Amino acid sequence: MKCSSCGFESTKVVDSRVSESGTSIRRRRECEACEFRFTTFEKSQTNSLMVHKKDGSTEPYDREKLERAIMIACGKRRVSLAKVREKLSELEERWTAKKEIKAEEIGEDVVEMLRDLDEIAFIRFASVYKQFKDVETFKKELEKIL
Repeated sequence: MKCSSCGFESTKVVDSRVSESGTSIRRRRECEACEFRFTTFEKSQTNSLMVHKKDGSTEPYDREKLERAIMIACGKRRVSLAKVREKLSELEERWTAKKEIKAEEIGEDVVEMLRDLDEIAFIRFASVYKQFKDVETFKKELEKIL
């Protein structure tokens, strides 16, 4: 692992522990040249999961893309990134049991996750995901919550 400060090729691990969600390993490292300390996270790769999109195409699952969309829906709300990542990791554990998943299933699972986390974020995400065409469709979704 290269030092993030000086670029030296060799670092040593000072401390390792499993993250709170249990899905990654947090490591404290120290550069053997400049003694700069930094943290890295190791996480299992989920690239083998393929997503079937509505248009018929298939692409590899991209956690960062989904996380960005969720955080946009959570904008200016009291929803922590750590909580979103924890819940998303729980969903990924269910999804990775499969090799392929429909985008609709991912969307529905995220909508349900956001319903429990924050109602406003839920409505924001659902309005984009479900492509509300008019106010009536929007009202129907609100009535389901209320």
